[in-house]
Amino acid sequence: MGITFTRPDTNGIPAEAPAEERMRALIEALSAYIETYHGGAVEMVAFDGETLQIKMTGACQGCPLSPVTLHGWVEGTVRQFFPELKRVEAV
Repeated sequence: MGITFTRPDTNGIPAEAPAEERMRALIEALSAYIETYHGGAVEMVAFDGETLQIKMTGACQGCPLSPVTLHGWVEGTVRQFFPELKRVEAV
């Protein structure tokens, strides 16, 4: 039985909401998935329109697979909603 991750539900976020608010909601949706299935979490620290800073906590903190979580799940998903994103970094 495989676990699949569907596109986060962003229907409750108005398209005209500020980018930072939309990004925070998206990161919270991703974090809920990571918490449920992996015991870790991600938290948005800052977003300036080009760079997203993420804090990794719980089981993600110090995990050797955290770069995969950060760049695979988080960055890969966020780029679908924010194609102008230039960089995602852990802080």
